[in-house]
Amino acid sequence: MLLLLAKKGLFTGAKVVGHVRYWYPWFRLLAYRHEVRGGYLWSPKRNVNQARNPYYDFMREVAPGDVVFSFADTLVRAIGIAASHTYEAPKPLEFGQAGAYWDKIGWRVDVRFSELKWPLKPSHHMSVLAPLLPSRYAPLRHNGHGLQNMYLTQLPEHLAAALIDLLGAEGRDLVLGFRAAEEAVLATGVGLVEWEEHELGQVRADSTLPETERQAIVLARRGQGLFKTRVMSLERACRITGVNREEHLRASHCKPWRDSTNEERLDGENGLLLTPSIDHLFDRGFIAFEDNGQVIISPVAHQDALRRMGLAIERPPSVGRFSPGQRRYLEFHRENVLLKSSFLEHL
Repeated sequence: MLLLLAKKGLFTGAKVVGHVRYWYPWFRLLAYRHEVRGGYLWSPKRNVNQARNPYYDFMREVAPGDVVFSFADTLVRAIGIAASHTYEAPKPLEFGQAGAYWDKIGWRVDVRFSELKWPLKPSHHMSVLAPLLPSRYAPLRHNGHGLQNMYLTQLPEHLAAALIDLLGAEGRDLVLGFRAAEEAVLATGVGLVEWEEHELGQVRADSTLPETERQAIVLARRGQGLFKTRVMSLERACRITGVNREEHLRASHCKPWRDSTNEERLDGENGLLLTPSIDHLFDRGFIAFEDNGQVIISPVAHQDALRRMGLAIERPPSVGRFSPGQRRYLEFHRENVLLKSSFLEHL
């Protein structure tokens, strides 16, 4: 399946106004049907050998309001709008044995799709499209055929404009309609909530755990109880705001509760004390921390909102160094939660 994703742009005729991104996955028709009918995009995080793959990594920068053009079996068949930021989620059950060698946890984005009445076959228009293909991470060969082992890739605005022009009135009307409805996008990943509720149920049903430990693990999901006590033995205040009143602080997991073992869920070094707004930013991957304490800001984070929360985004602060145990968990957060693809930095 090919996905072409236009980010924060408006289309007027064949012209694209604003920054536009296109993303390309290559799937069989069955996977396309699962995703369009299910209203989502899903990819693994890494290759089978655990190497980083730019075409999976690009998923981390999808944002609400981005327009998605979905390609399967040689045709652009559907247009959708991203209804969430990217979040971690298990491989969809409907995939069955497809991709059985992938890790069970990947990247997911919720999307509202509309299938085209008149799909577009890009290979019939390569005289127009081929000269516009980028030199790196192109979605198509110059003959119009797809590439193996690809999912999402960024395309330049002039290629986006050409594709919209080729889609004609139906494509333009859908894109403009989606943009007008952008305020209706979802705020929370549906799959993320379902996954965490499933994990919570597993803990509550685990008869091998003592009752006190079960309750401590359940409370740790909300940053409370024994976990918060252990974090407070290491941290004294919010690393960003400086607030040091316990009642105004949450114990936020660096390696998310959903990803952690029961031991990690209660490990004080797997936590930071953060005010609620900073906890939200950290939990959803809008910010992260380098080992030396430098704050990393995701490119999909709303900059004005961050300023209002007290973050100096022009000069992100350094919040002090972390312990070796904290650094191990913070590395997981940078690799698996932060909404930022290092591959896009060089385009």
